[in-house]
Amino acid sequence: MVAQSFGRFAYGVVYPAVRDDLQISNTLAALLGASNVGAYLLGTLVVAWTAARVRLLSTFRLGMVLATVGLLIVGLSTTPIGVGLGLAIAGFGGACVWIPAPAIAADAMPARHRSLAVGIMGSGMGIGIVFVSLLAASQRAALGDPAWSVVYQLQALIAVVVLILGLILVAHAQRAPGGGAKRGWFESLQRMPGWRPLLVGYAAFGFMYLLIIGFLTSRLEDDSGWHSSDAAYAFTLMGSAMIVGAPLFIAFSNRVGVRWALCLAFTLWPALVLAALTGVPWLTLPAIFGLGLLFSAIPSLITVYVVQNTTLDDYGSSFAAATLAFGIAQVVSPPVGGLIADLTGTFTWVFLLSALMGCMGLLATARLPRG
Repeated sequence: MVAQSFGRFAYGVVYPAVRDDLQISNTLAALLGASNVGAYLLGTLVVAWTAARVRLLSTFRLGMVLATVGLLIVGLSTTPIGVGLGLAIAGFGGACVWIPAPAIAADAMPARHRSLAVGIMGSGMGIGIVFVSLLAASQRAALGDPAWSVVYQLQALIAVVVLILGLILVAHAQRAPGGGAKRGWFESLQRMPGWRPLLVGYAAFGFMYLLIIGFLTSRLEDDSGWHSSDAAYAFTLMGSAMIVGAPLFIAFSNRVGVRWALCLAFTLWPALVLAALTGVPWLTLPAIFGLGLLFSAIPSLITVYVVQNTTLDDYGSSFAAATLAFGIAQVVSPPVGGLIADLTGTFTWVFLLSALMGCMGLLATARLPRG
């Protein structure tokens, strides 16, 4: 919740407020978001290099500290530079948390419940987005566009509490890292069956989801004429779906396999994006709920695939290497989306591009090994 929802996705909720309060263009506002995902990419590279040398728990703790510091900097900033710096630090911390966290969660449970543990952990992102959406709606109604800084200040306070509890309560009985250091992180990834289509599917998701979560509020307010409170409610609905999306699809994958579950998720994505484009509430809101299910389902399913197909020694390096493609796609996505919006004067083509990337993800994951 802290590292992902607060540290990374909250910016999409307050994006219009930041843009209007700081009086910057969509392109610049999107570049601020890109600083977050760019730092996430850098963090992925660092974690990939250190995975065979540093315990997962140590990386996790460092990430929580950085995410908390980043949130605090954003909350206290009054310039685009300060916001970009804070988002970058939080993004780096997000990579340090997300890569080791699934293995730590899975290792804490009996073997038959490990996939579910990953899904429940992913639900934290949905809980955080629900909270941020409700908080942003109430604060913007009371304070207007400057409320975005209050949102980040409150997130930082919560992060401090969660950080302290995490340092006290979260443990992981991993032996000292060893063998993977000599082989290298990319070599670890290559030992995983189906690593090529998984890499493409993960990259497609990294590109397509930010085009929606980063610009949904702006699309609803600017293009569809929704009130800011209604747009915030839509984001809350999406977050609510994220809470159950990962456990639901992981339970489904336990019956049919991760490959088929991923194919279903990527198939649904373009249809739901097109429905959300209509702007008609009775069609848009269910589509947003469905997208929320997929937001948490797809990365959790990919994580489960890596957990199931690697050893503990290879996991950190393999997942970090896979996340590298995801991170590169994330860096490119926000500025591309912002530039398209500025050039066309609408977010319609941004959403259509996201739907196209969903089709690419389907073609890739359909090539994963059967069984």
